[in-house]
Amino acid sequence: MLATFVYDRQSSDTDTTMRTILTANPGEMGSWVAKHAASDLRQAISDRGSANIVVATGASQFEVLKHLVAAPDIDWSKVTGFHLDEYVGISRDHGASFCGYLKERFVDHVDLAQFHYLRGDADPQAVIREIGDLVKTSQIDLALVGIGENGHLAFNDPPADFETEEPYLVVELDEPCRMQQVGEGWFESLEVVPTHAISMSVQQILKAAKIYCSVPDERKAAAVRATLEDEITPAIPASILRKHADTTLVIDQAAASKLDDALKSRLESA
Repeated sequence: MLATFVYDRQSSDTDTTMRTILTANPGEMGSWVAKHAASDLRQAISDRGSANIVVATGASQFEVLKHLVAAPDIDWSKVTGFHLDEYVGISRDHGASFCGYLKERFVDHVDLAQFHYLRGDADPQAVIREIGDLVKTSQIDLALVGIGENGHLAFNDPPADFETEEPYLVVELDEPCRMQQVGEGWFESLEVVPTHAISMSVQQILKAAKIYCSVPDERKAAAVRATLEDEITPAIPASILRKHADTTLVIDQAAASKLDDALKSRLESA
């Protein structure tokens, strides 16, 4: 049963207005996000001599990563990457592996200082300890994330844990999340979709200095509407992004199709 309470972690928290960019299609969405993420990476390298990025996977990131790896003037040798989430029990050579996805679409295209994979075929508790210790001591400059059809953020399905400070968790995947993976063509049937995953926690995601949340497709329209218009609650995990000081939600016309007309008219265009 989903939680229905409103998030109120501390009285000092304020509900910020999340910047939302409306784009025509996934290609324009990916180009916009990549352009701004590249600028942030260059700035971090200029300021600190290095940069740290959290990278998501899934259909929402196809165009983002395609444009990001082609962005000019990034010294990738000074960039360290962290993996957002991965299925438990999936090896890198599995067609649905996020490790394999990131290697093929990101890591193999740029000369990173290092990329910290979440190995799905290793002991999950050992993985979350090892990578968690690394991310806890790293200043994350930006995170590239998406929103699930059930409103999840990373693999934090509803009701999400908004409290834990652990950087990574082993989470149980709900049926709507697992059905999304079938619908997107990653698995042939619900029965073969893993029931558990390693996921970066909500609080760890919020520690990124900047967050770009990319959401294409009409299948995500209900989740986008809830994220922007409903209460901030663990029942809508992505709604917590409205508490972050520098999150940009980037959606296409299809994903915006269920927004209130008045709200939609106030969105920025790419």
